[in-house]
Amino acid sequence: MSTTSTAPTDLLGEWLFTRRIDDRAATRRGTVAGRMRLLLEPDGRVRWDEQGSLTWPGEAPLPVSRTLYAVPRDDAWMVTFDDGRDFHPWRPGEVVEHPCGPDLYRGLVHGPAAGNRGWSVMWECTSPAKDYSMTTLVRPQPVG
Repeated sequence: MSTTSTAPTDLLGEWLFTRRIDDRAATRRGTVAGRMRLLLEPDGRVRWDEQGSLTWPGEAPLPVSRTLYAVPRDDAWMVTFDDGRDFHPWRPGEVVEHPCGPDLYRGLVHGPAAGNRGWSVMWECTSPAKDYSMTTLVRPQPVG
């Protein structure tokens, strides 16, 4: 599936997501279920908001949220944290990296294929203290 032409502006709107977290270091699996909203800001950035609930086995669900931005730069896009720090380049179909201290995050965005509005984001994190993967499946929010 070719996804290199998918820009963040192609994904504007309301989405539902499920995220599986496989924490190999702690030998446990968690899930996040929630809503995602991508909105075009007046300055041309795409605001990426997530709100959901994190559940680990045997624990009460915890509310979670985050805001990212996709920022146009030259002829490309950069995903940034809400405070403006760079996270990773937006390159669907290509592995991207985000070094963070001793942690290394490797990610892959799969944009929607023709006729399919769903998309996914996968991350692997490794370091001396961390070893986990996160797989997020995103689907359109039903209308009505």
